[in-house]
Amino acid sequence: MYFAFYCEDVPDSLEARLATRDAHLENLKVLVDAGRILMAGPMPKVAGQSPAEVGFDGSLIIADFDSQAEAEAWINNDPYVAAGVFEKITTRPFVQVFPQA
Repeated sequence: MYFAFYCEDVPDSLEARLATRDAHLENLKVLVDAGRILMAGPMPKVAGQSPAEVGFDGSLIIADFDSQAEAEAWINNDPYVAAGVFEKITTRPFVQVFPQA
């Protein structure tokens, strides 16, 4: 089943994000390589402006896991969590309707 992770950044997260980005992407790549990522990406603070200049508000990740417990264990071991990038993470089951798989 898919789970959506809505991850909200701490204020002024840009420096910690940039310092940890490669490790965070490697953590995601394991799921990508296993065909388990539906989508993933950051949420810039301001639409249409460079996030590297204005910063980020958070991230959205939708990935396939066998259970909510497995999903939460995975996100809680993400390098951004260890680096203190995320202030709050909401994990919810997600059902894809469109586009049809």
